[in-house]
Amino acid sequence: MKVRIPTPLRSYTDQRSLVEAHGATVAEVLADLDRRFSGMRFRIVDEQGRLREHVKVFVNKVSVRELSTPVAPADEVTIMQALSGG
Repeated sequence: MKVRIPTPLRSYTDQRSLVEAHGATVAEVLADLDRRFSGMRFRIVDEQGRLREHVKVFVNKVSVRELSTPVAPADEVTIMQALSGG
């Protein structure tokens, strides 16, 4: 499946905004991304195994919060990070 990568995480993907990943759930997709792009999962998932508060994940443009959300090979997963500053 295709995974859209936000600009702050593109340093992990050689600046690619779109990568391929495999898995039957959002958690498996994130684990696959971490195998291919070491360290990426830690920026998305916290120590308790939940999506970080500033991260949003969409499956086919529908926001999901559960890592157990099922995905299919034809789905598109989009990862978004809120940016803040002052």
